[in-house]
Amino acid sequence: MPQSPAVSVPLGLLFSTEGDYALLSDEARRGALAAVSRVNASAERRVSFEVHEADPTGRTDRYAPLCADLLRGGEIRHVVGCITSWSRKEVAPVLERHGAMLWYAPPYEGYEAHDRIVYLGACPNQHIVPLLGYVVPRFGADAFLVGSNYIWGWEVNRIARDLVGDAGGSVVGERYLPLGDVEVSRMIEEIRATRPSFVLNNLIGPSSYAFLRAYAALAAEDEAFRADIRPVISCNLVEPEIAELDGAGEGHIAVGPFFAGMARSPLPEAAVTSSFMASAYSAVLILADAIEAAGDDAPEAVCRAFASRSFLTPLGDIAIDPHNHHADLPVRIGVLRGDRFEPLWQSPFLVAPDPYLSHYDPRTAFARPALRAIS
Repeated sequence: MPQSPAVSVPLGLLFSTEGDYALLSDEARRGALAAVSRVNASAERRVSFEVHEADPTGRTDRYAPLCADLLRGGEIRHVVGCITSWSRKEVAPVLERHGAMLWYAPPYEGYEAHDRIVYLGACPNQHIVPLLGYVVPRFGADAFLVGSNYIWGWEVNRIARDLVGDAGGSVVGERYLPLGDVEVSRMIEEIRATRPSFVLNNLIGPSSYAFLRAYAALAAEDEAFRADIRPVISCNLVEPEIAELDGAGEGHIAVGPFFAGMARSPLPEAAVTSSFMASAYSAVLILADAIEAAGDDAPEAVCRAFASRSFLTPLGDIAIDPHNHHADLPVRIGVLRGDRFEPLWQSPFLVAPDPYLSHYDPRTAFARPALRAIS
């Protein structure tokens, strides 16, 4: 008996093609579109997606009205998009008014759970906690914190201050730049003077690239700042950004649920190149699976489909916690070598989300990891 034709479901995409984080936004957008193509090309699928795009061009004030435009009329009930926490928080009231769902791919600072948002990126117990748990026993506990002057930088550095204190260290300096600002000389001079054990980099886009190039120049003048002695560590540095660094990222350390050089995708036909792309790709696949399981694209029905099941994605066979809408994720720590991240450590199992760090235990966080070490 012939299979019924796939039901077409309208899907919104809300990504910027311009602005300070356009490179990251484009990476997530490409992941979402690649997954849509995969779903639509499958003869086995009972759902297909019709994409409707809106481009805020990097302007935070455009996200809410453009999201409202997508959702007006009630046909679109799911949107994949947003890169910054500012933009995510801007669209949250719009989602509530229209009864729609946002699928959010980037890592974020945690301390949030919204019934209209599904978080496919890592939260603090899946990025900053294991990253510092790896770095502190090897390099020391004194930190210099840098970040872009907005929610991600403020909040991840706030968590880092607490973690560094728990580890017996101190924050020897903390500096912020406006998004897009590339004047990093003052930061570099303070780092030179304070000589921290490591630098936590929460800068975004061009600010981050300028900082890493300046730090490499500092290391060329003073070998005490070589990456193998005083590394720069990051929760949001990904492969497409490597070319922007002109080699300046060599030897520095990052954490994420996916690095192209560290793990093969369980979906070999899904040619993902970074965690941003993998998470957006996973969002679309999970949405398709959940709609098929629920027989409906209503957000409430989709969320009920999260319970007691997992979803095969480029990130692995992952689950969504039905209570906080965050994903179980692998944790991988890599060192930048050439044009790729090479493995330092990874969790041998998926790490359940703990967005409020309610299960954080400083007694175990800074012991040398007893999990899988990779040589």
